[in-house]
Amino acid sequence: MSLVVPPKPRTWPKTVLILGALVVLTVLTCLPAIGGVDVDFGAITRNWRNGANKMAQLLQPDFAFLPRTFLPMLETLQMALVGAAFAALVSIPLTLWAARPTNPNGVTRRIVRAVINVIRSVPDLVYATILVALTGVGALPGLLTLFLFDIGVIVKLVSEAIDSDKHAYLEAGHAAGATQSQLNRALALPQSLPLFWNQWLYALELNVRISAILGIVGAGGIGRLLNERFGFYAYDDVSIIILEILVVVIIIEVCSNLLRRRIT
Repeated sequence: MSLVVPPKPRTWPKTVLILGALVVLTVLTCLPAIGGVDVDFGAITRNWRNGANKMAQLLQPDFAFLPRTFLPMLETLQMALVGAAFAALVSIPLTLWAARPTNPNGVTRRIVRAVINVIRSVPDLVYATILVALTGVGALPGLLTLFLFDIGVIVKLVSEAIDSDKHAYLEAGHAAGATQSQLNRALALPQSLPLFWNQWLYALELNVRISAILGIVGAGGIGRLLNERFGFYAYDDVSIIILEILVVVIIIEVCSNLLRRRIT
């Protein structure tokens, strides 16, 4: 007896309809007459030569300027490392308080989550601008900004990972009469350490990238030198700074990937 395979349902009309709706919505958001964003595509055509000239200058890095970037890059790495280290220490209790399996108390859990959401909702450049005004130009506002940024990312991601996992060992510990703090210290934290390590290393990678932007508002590091050379239209110096940042980020990413393999 031969089996009759039912015809495959047609899904392309629905896909075309969804794509068409997205295209129409995108076009409407570019029409200033109905409140959309004023996207001047003609400016790209008119000013392409200016952009081409700038790209040509960026493709001619001045390697003689490289020694001047070493100290600012060292400051950037110090900011990234110290910010990630302090965030790693503070993120452990905050994450355990923000996750349901490690904090059954709904009131304190919601308070911690609300604080973390507030921290995450403020852009890092806003933090840096405020902290520069409070503490002055230098590495300190950049370090504090990276610390706050890392706290928001680490606690949010790790606590959600803990919530989504099953924790039968915690139930067994409760049945044996252990307190929640004992369970967190002896069971939950060791089980969650690989999650923490992944996010700590990821935060370190992000810190190097972000610190290059924070220098625009005077938060120290290589970003401050980058902003200075942009101000003088020294695109050959800007190019060598960008290349240095790229190399450093790649090295840190390779090292962190090797560490992740050993940890996990």
